[in-house]
Amino acid sequence: MSAGTSAGRRPEAVDAWRMVSGRRGVEGQLPLSSMPRLGGLLVDGEGSVRYALQFDRDALQVAYVELRAEAELPLTCQRSLERFLLPVRIVQRLGLIRDEAEEAALPAGYEPLLVPEDGMLDPAELVEDELILAVPAVPVAPGSETVEREFGPATEEAPRPNPFAALEALKKNKPS
Repeated sequence: MSAGTSAGRRPEAVDAWRMVSGRRGVEGQLPLSSMPRLGGLLVDGEGSVRYALQFDRDALQVAYVELRAEAELPLTCQRSLERFLLPVRIVQRLGLIRDEAEEAALPAGYEPLLVPEDGMLDPAELVEDELILAVPAVPVAPGSETVEREFGPATEEAPRPNPFAALEALKKNKPS
């Protein structure tokens, strides 16, 4: 691994194809508060994510970046409505493609990553994308108890008078 990023400083864009040919990587730490799209899913921006990106080619000469990230995401438990930290550990291999037609050629286990024409990738955006995917649709704190509501037997209501009963009576009493 080469270039690093200290907490608070956003990593600069990297040339994906140069990183692959040099078998290089980047690693660092980013505050969660620096990720606006992820921030909309979190209770607050407290905390940070440690990440590492390693660029390389596999035995089939497929260019990829392996992303590793660790964070504790502050979420609201949908059972207790209390804040909790969801531990997230991501290891994802992204196959680098130049156009969507190349996606079908990726080996199993690779997620496609469409690289812009200029080849520049923003490590912070890659990390943020993967963290967004790691947030559950319904966050529930581990160990929180299921809230169950007991419903009593259905009470039968007294039948209501039909508001059209008077019309029915007029219809019956109408001379033919």
